[in-house]
Amino acid sequence: MGVSGARETIPPDASRVGEVFLAFLKLGLTSFGGPIAHLGYFRDELVLRRKWVSEEAYAELVALCQFLPGPASSQTGFVLGLLRAGPLGALAAWTAFTLPSALLMLAVASGASSLQGAVAAGAIHGLKLVAIVIVAQAVWGMARSLTPNLRRAVIAIAAALVLVLSGGAIGQVAAIIIGGLAGLVLCRDLAASPGDGPPVYLCPFYVTPPRGGRIGRG
Repeated sequence: MGVSGARETIPPDASRVGEVFLAFLKLGLTSFGGPIAHLGYFRDELVLRRKWVSEEAYAELVALCQFLPGPASSQTGFVLGLLRAGPLGALAAWTAFTLPSALLMLAVASGASSLQGAVAAGAIHGLKLVAIVIVAQAVWGMARSLTPNLRRAVIAIAAALVLVLSGGAIGQVAAIIIGGLAGLVLCRDLAASPGDGPPVYLCPFYVTPPRGGRIGRG
């Protein structure tokens, strides 16, 4: 599995493991909020700024990881590290992104007994309000790239309604199934972007490569 640009073939390189670790360590120290907010931070840092993958590739990765059980942000980060620096990059991405929050949670748990009273309650309430804003910003930023036309926007709204009306695990699975079937029926005739190359095969799934390049098996 390799990555090639317009001029030369650039396969996942173990020498980039340090780059991956530092990039995800920065994200692990600054990405507040839950998995949805994390995906927005990944997009800003790794797709828009560092250009590790294209917007199309990232959208497909997020869709796949949302379909799988478990935290989508950790799975997406793992695959981004894999694309950038191979298996060691995937391990570096997961470790660097997870370790800061794990250590912080241990520290908070050790002092949880002292977090009492009006001051502590007010601080926690403030953090909840900030989390809402962070998640809303991430959702809005990704919505502009994931729903560029009316048909995709309708599918997204329908999935949101399913989740609101049903909720729980059943609602989540139903939204995924309905979204997949609706996309198959309504979006299969949408033309690919002119700059997109062939699919990126990350056995057993694929994503679209960055513009002007391709990702294939090396």
